[in-house]
Amino acid sequence: MTKLPGAYMRAEIDQAIPAFAEGVLQDLSASVKAATLDKLDAFYTIARGSSDAAANLISYELMAELQKPVTTLPPSVFSLGNGLQLGNAGALIFSQSGGSKDLISAAIGFKNAGGKTLAITNTPGSPLAAEADAFVDIKAGLEQAVPATKTVICTIAAGMALLAALKPDYAKACEAAAKAMLASADAKLEQADQIIEAVKSTPHVYVIGRGCGFGAAHEMALKLKETTAIHAEAYSAAEVLHGPLQLATKPLCVLILDTGEEVSNQSLSLAEERFRSVGANVFRLTPETVGAQGLTPAASSAMLLRALYPVILEIALQLGLDPDQPETLSKVTVTI
Repeated sequence: MTKLPGAYMRAEIDQAIPAFAEGVLQDLSASVKAATLDKLDAFYTIARGSSDAAANLISYELMAELQKPVTTLPPSVFSLGNGLQLGNAGALIFSQSGGSKDLISAAIGFKNAGGKTLAITNTPGSPLAAEADAFVDIKAGLEQAVPATKTVICTIAAGMALLAALKPDYAKACEAAAKAMLASADAKLEQADQIIEAVKSTPHVYVIGRGCGFGAAHEMALKLKETTAIHAEAYSAAEVLHGPLQLATKPLCVLILDTGEEVSNQSLSLAEERFRSVGANVFRLTPETVGAQGLTPAASSAMLLRALYPVILEIALQLGLDPDQPETLSKVTVTI
């Protein structure tokens, strides 16, 4: 039987809902203990591609809840460079396959420098998981489409579960997120048709966020490039009003991912106002848009991505593309 274009991606978007609900409620206290994460003063995230977008998203939630610094570290510091002097820090290394050589080198280098390492992966028996002090299974299961969707949603769930292990009071937020995600199974984004037409008719797309929404913006821009071959870039609402605003003098579609953080509202509103004033086609997606009221920013981001993935899928199909297998990409990208 011939597979229809996008069949894998469509199924995996649906599978992400129960998988998120399961993953966000898992008990990761043993992993925290094994890597002594509760004793650390700071964290670095190390990742590539969609995993890096999810790591960026989770880092904001960790900082907000733990009041500890969390920032990204390029794997090349270890795979191509001479490493770092580390204090009492831990590395959260995100990888769907757990097989990229640069991430494995980062785990080894980080440990050799005295840091603690946690692998967050969809492949528990992977080389990365074997090198880390402990690992977390994101529990996404098989993902066959080249563009990651289910694994991204499940990585966010695993990050939230990790936070609950570090801060037990956060478990209530995980429970609320699981319920909201399950309740969204039949929901459709009201603006879907308008977004589809706007993106199809525009050569360039900006995806704007702030805080956790900035990580979600990176993921959405990457997914647009992967599946539709449309040029898309992610920006923080704090940065986009500098040089990038000038591109709005030419046809431009802008997606604003609003996670409901009160502290970000003013900057997102200013970006929306400025882009509208110069004629850009602007869509602002909020927690209310996707039934995510009252959730934490990370959970709202997961809900926004879950709602937008079918939109991206439909754009690709209408452009005559098969999003399951973009012609220049493969499921596992090996970097060095």
